[in-house]
Order: sequence, then structure tokens, then C-alpha cells
Amino acid sequence: MKTRYVLSALAAIAMTGAAQAQTSVKLGVLNDRSGVYSDLTGEGSVIAARMAVEDFKATEKGIKVDVVAADHQNKPDIGASIARQWYDQEGVDVILDVPTSSVALAINGIAREKNKILINSGGGTSDLTGSQCSPNTVHWTYDTWALANGTGGAMVKRGGDTWFFVTADYAFGHALERDTSALVTKAGGKIVGTVRHPFPGQDFASFLLQAQSSGAKVIGLANAGGDFTNTMKQAAEFGIVQGGQSLAGLLVFITDVHSLGLQVAQGLVMTEAFYWDQNDQTRAWSKRFADRNGGKMPTMVHAGVYAGALHYLKAVEALKGKDTAQVMAKMKEMPTDDPLFGKGKVRQDGRKIHDMYLFEVKKPAESKGPWDLYKQLATIPADQAFRPLNEGGCPLVKG
Repeated sequence: MKTRYVLSALAAIAMTGAAQAQTSVKLGVLNDRSGVYSDLTGEGSVIAARMAVEDFKATEKGIKVDVVAADHQNKPDIGASIARQWYDQEGVDVILDVPTSSVALAINGIAREKNKILINSGGGTSDLTGSQCSPNTVHWTYDTWALANGTGGAMVKRGGDTWFFVTADYAFGHALERDTSALVTKAGGKIVGTVRHPFPGQDFASFLLQAQSSGAKVIGLANAGGDFTNTMKQAAEFGIVQGGQSLAGLLVFITDVHSLGLQVAQGLVMTEAFYWDQNDQTRAWSKRFADRNGGKMPTMVHAGVYAGALHYLKAVEALKGKDTAQVMAKMKEMPTDDPLFGKGKVRQDGRKIHDMYLFEVKKPAESKGPWDLYKQLATIPADQAFRPLNEGGCPLVKG
């Protein structure tokens, strides 16, 4: 009898443990793992997501987390197919990252249809919290309005009041050109022309020659990743800056600047949400990240994947469950707080709010190491960094 009692007690303890145990969640990192955005997203975003799970100590808190990854190849149809399979068949609860705005908009719609969650860090279009806003999407890190507000505003203040755009011909480029044009015009500047190049592009010579001959004081590069670095290299060959025109990189990542080198990129002004060398916390995290990422420092997209995953896990822990509507409500209710972006919040429209920063690329003589690339010109406070809540046209915004 005594043995039977002990066995029954052990069984009861095991059942209690199982009842308390685990909420199982599955995070899917969907991005470009082979193309023009692979350096700034790619495997680094998977590393960032896994670091979030580890730092949160998910297992100790009774949350079992799996992280899976796939390459959307910057194609909306491929991204949509993966997202449907993940949500329908593979039990993915949250899709993270998703650079390439056309893919991000597609996944935004699928997440809503399937009542799952998208935490976007890589895609730029401000439509994700505007006309296409969704109760299932959080837009972390940056967007085209914030970039236009930061870089566009800074260039106009410096006297750059005539602009010509070289724009990637898809949703992101169009949104970035639109948002920057609106800001430049509002500030008293003038748009003298625009040209659109295929995405991804190869040869930018004819587009740059049109920009050069326009006489615009500022050539706005509304492209990113490999397209941006190749445009910059060709612009250097043409001596555009030496000829008196300024180049405005409207979306620049630290991987781009590292790839270009300071000789080519020096003096470039850009807006970012994160830089590895900002403070002790960003430095400590970034060095851990670089140890896992072949020595490469994180981009702001990697930082956003980490912080977004962390905030999601905090919501799951608080609720002791993963019901989509409840988790989304909790993520908007709880202030955000992490070592990379500090304190912030998620607004009604899904926009994550935090400070943005205006940086300038250092001259070669100013740099103390291979990733010592930026000097900070200004902090754009969180309440000014992103489009006002009532101006985006998001149907979720009440009042």
C-alpha cells in the first residue's frame, strides 16, 4: 500500500507539473537569406530571436519556444506561401522580421486573416500602421515616415532644398519617396524629378546621370541594402559629391556603411533606431551578437527582432497563454523596455514608439576600428520621431 501511495503521489506531482508547464510558442523568422537584404536581416535576425528567448529565460518560466526560419527571396508570392504554411500547418504563432515592404504587406494581410501575429522589423512602409494597419501587426524599429522626418528634415535644414529621387520600383521605395517628398515640400523645398530603378537593380549609371544632370542639390536614394551600396559606389565613380551635389541615403544600415568603407561613405547622414556603440547595454549585447555572427555587429533590424520577440514573450508570460487578441492587447497595454531601445510603447495603430537618431558617417581618420562608423548628430524624441497617431488613416485609431 505504501508503495502504491508513493507512486500515486508522484503521479499527482507530475500531473501538476504538466498542468503548470508549458505554453508552447513558435516564432518564425521570415526574411531575405540570399539576396540584397541578407546582410542586414538574414541569419542575424535568427540569432537575435534566439538571444531573446535565452535572455528571457523562457524555459525557466514554463514557456517552450521554437524558432524556425525561411527565405522569402524578396518575393511576395513566396513569402505569402511560407506564411500560410507556417500559420496553417506548422503551428507558427508569430512571424518576425519580414524586410521588403511588398512582402511585409502581404504577410500583414495573411496574419490578420489567420488571426496570428506579425512583428515586423525589416519592412519599411509606413502603410503598415496607416491605411493597411491591422490588429494583428506590430511595426517595430523604423518606417518610411520616420526616415523622411529624420534624414529629409536634416538635409533641408542644411540647405538641401531641391531634390531628385533615385527610387527602388516597389512598395518600399514608393513609400519612402512619397513620405520624404511630403516632408521636403512642407519644409519649403522642391522636388525637381524622380527616376525608378528595377528591384533588385544591377546598373545604376543611367539613373545617376539623370540625377546629376537635374542640378538638384540633394539626390535622395530611396533604396536599400545591396541596391543602396551599389548606387553609392557608382555615384563615387561619377564624382557626384565632388561635383557639389549631396547624397541622402534614406535607408542606410551599418552593414551598408561597413561594406562601402569610410572612404566612400564618409559624411553620409542617415536616420537609424539603434547603433551598437550607443551605451554600455547596446555594446554588451552587440558584442555577444557579433560573437555568434562571424564578428559582424547587428543592424537596427536585428535589434528590432530581438526587442520585439522579448516583448511578445513578456506578454505571453503575463497572460500565461498565447491567445492572439489577448497577447496583442497586452503588448499595447504594457510599456516596452529592453536594453537596446530602452523604454517605449506600442500604439493603437501597432506602431512601436521610441527615439530615433540622426547619425553621420565618420571620416576614416576619426574611426578607431572596423565597426566604429557613426557619430551621433541628434536624438529625435519618440513623440516626434514617428507620424502622429491621427495622421496615418489607420481605422483602428479611435477618437
